[in-house]
Amino acid sequence: MLAPTQAIIADLEKWRFKNVVFWSRGVDHQIFNPRCIQAPPSREHPIFIYVGRLAVEKNIEAFLKLDLPGEKWVAGEGPMEAELKARYPEVRWIGVLPQRELAEVYSKGDVFVFPSLTDTFGLVMVEAMACGLPVAAYPVAGPIDVVGASGAGSLKSDLKEACLDCLGIPRLRAIQRSKEFTWERATEQFAGALVPMAS
Repeated sequence: MLAPTQAIIADLEKWRFKNVVFWSRGVDHQIFNPRCIQAPPSREHPIFIYVGRLAVEKNIEAFLKLDLPGEKWVAGEGPMEAELKARYPEVRWIGVLPQRELAEVYSKGDVFVFPSLTDTFGLVMVEAMACGLPVAAYPVAGPIDVVGASGAGSLKSDLKEACLDCLGIPRLRAIQRSKEFTWERATEQFAGALVPMAS
């Protein structure tokens, strides 16, 4: 059985699953990278970005209801879209974008906010870090393994505090952390987990 993070492996083993093997994820760094020389995150008028489905399991309202300086940008679609747009008209709603355009959006932001409490990985965190955005998230499975103690983000039970912390994190730290997540490395992990079939 392949699992994307050490936290998920630990959970599966608690439930007595056997032969659980680590298989990480990656992003295409030819697409997801800083598009320009970025200034440090703006404390005066920062841009906080969320990318993902607009659905209840993503816990997006935990982000949208925060009293934060600057702007909130949201890229994605989902069953809560109409309701959220009506409730939060001040948010910049971007919709779904091709990967290269999405990388442009990431590169214009200052902080990536990942409010989910249930995702098992959260590939969008790696995409954002690869474009120079530190990640604000809760200290739960997914962010614990993707960001962890790398210094590429802030994981706190107070999401607003995590968002504001990220304004002091150098973009280079996020970029460096993202380089640990490549498809080449993930493919090697997958190949290493394969076992020849008995003839």
